[in-house]
Amino acid sequence: MKIIVVGSGYVGLVTGACFAESGVNVTCVDVDEKKIQKLKKGVIPIYEPGLEDIVKRNIEKNRLTFTTDIIEGIEGAEVIFIAVGTPPGEDGSADLNHVKEVASEIGHIMTNYIVVVTKSTVPVGTSEKIRKCIQEELDKRHVTIPFDVAANPEFLKEGAAVDDFLKPERIIIGIDNEKTGEILKKLYLPFVLNNHPILFMDIPSAEITKYAANAMLATRISFINEIANLCDILGADINNVRKGIGSDSRIGSKFIYPGIGYGGSCFPKDVKAIIQTAQDNGYELNVIQAVEKANEYQKSIIFRKMADFFNNDFKNKVIAIWGLSFKPKTDDMREASSLVLIEKLLAAGAIIKAYDPAAMDEAKKHLGNRIKYASDPYEALVDADALALLTEWSEFHLPDFKKMAYSMKGKVIFDGRNIYDPAEIKKNGFEYFGIGRR
Repeated sequence: MKIIVVGSGYVGLVTGACFAESGVNVTCVDVDEKKIQKLKKGVIPIYEPGLEDIVKRNIEKNRLTFTTDIIEGIEGAEVIFIAVGTPPGEDGSADLNHVKEVASEIGHIMTNYIVVVTKSTVPVGTSEKIRKCIQEELDKRHVTIPFDVAANPEFLKEGAAVDDFLKPERIIIGIDNEKTGEILKKLYLPFVLNNHPILFMDIPSAEITKYAANAMLATRISFINEIANLCDILGADINNVRKGIGSDSRIGSKFIYPGIGYGGSCFPKDVKAIIQTAQDNGYELNVIQAVEKANEYQKSIIFRKMADFFNNDFKNKVIAIWGLSFKPKTDDMREASSLVLIEKLLAAGAIIKAYDPAAMDEAKKHLGNRIKYASDPYEALVDADALALLTEWSEFHLPDFKKMAYSMKGKVIFDGRNIYDPAEIKKNGFEYFGIGRR
């Protein structure tokens, strides 16, 4: 079987590489010439555990190829996945220009029946827009070539994307005929041998499922963050509360870990998009709007705690930061809470010394030389007045507190992920501030 994946960003590259791993011949297409040249050599543009090995292995076996020209890969292809970016516009709605451009190009060059599948996260109605773009190009050519469209949203967690694709909990596919379903069922069969389901449904339902899933997860995060903030006020401990509610089978323990707000490429964008979709159709998503508002507040929670501790005097205070990416096991800093804190600290006159195991290069793109970059965690602590733990990388979990105390000028830790035991921190001579911790 032969497929094309248009777009070699996070979703497209994982999709193409993992399909190639199952024995499918995959051509990945992207307009970025520099990126394609690097990918041909097995150099991947993102940090994602396990992905580089799969890419290199399938390049060597000639199952995975890269090009800037979709014409090179379309002959004999049965399925084309559209996995280009859908960035939010000024009103929060998804920008579909790249998706529609790809659809028009497909209609301009296709010569045989093909299934066009939307892998990008797109609002309801996008598949019909894709169908229209393709048909308009076919009409311009005065040819009649059958094709079908489908919606197949991705559910990949950054830092675990390869495992998520190879061993999915479920696969969502929106179709409007059985033929399309059979083609995609055959393509995905190697990935559901673990008995997890392929859920076929109508196209609009598949399109909204991704948004609904991310909005639900974002809701859980904002909910527990608000309860943690209340615990701070009342003198309760959110860890006890979290365990208490998480033991209820109707609630469960996932995504109820308090912190400094969600970020990344999906949750912020998708929450905005589903809010805008509802507004475009005359409906207000009051709960989800509150989720977004709560998350914006939470991104500043560490700054508020620091401002209280330092009496709003940050002038020449040296703040060490451990963790810059929005979550562990990724270098992604899109909508990262670290950026909010750093910008506020810089504006207040603080000096920032930061370390992250993977996101240093990405941080430099966002922050330039306005902060200092350490080569290891302990270098960031030298003469620091405080430490802010922002990303729960595993190497931060069991630090040498004696070494930390020797290096730091101030003995205070702001734990934005609640990974430390407050009693142990205090025993080692530090003051401790967590999220909803006593």
